[in-house]
Amino acid sequence: GDWALVNIGNHFDLKASVFQAPRRGIYSFGFHVVKVYNRQTIQVNLMQNDYPVISAFAGDQDVTREAASNGVLLQLEREDRVYLKLERGTLMGGWKYSTFSGFLVFPL
Repeated sequence: GDWALVNIGNHFDLKASVFQAPRRGIYSFGFHVVKVYNRQTIQVNLMQNDYPVISAFAGDQDVTREAASNGVLLQLEREDRVYLKLERGTLMGGWKYSTFSGFLVFPL
């Protein structure tokens, strides 16, 4: 399952794997995911309130483990939700290979 190194205020729901903004502001988010199998492509979207904002792909068919990363600054309103959605493929989640991070840059 998911676990958090830092989760001040518990705004990241570990069971749902969703961050909920505690206040209006500019937030920074980044993710790094690793695919498990060769001969597959992964696509991961960073979602804001069920809408895709950015994506990352890894699709080298001859590589067993390949990483995809992306990052973005978002203006969020209080209670906006941000999470990752695997559109296709299989991720390597164990042993801390795939990560998702976010923080408040400045309040509005």
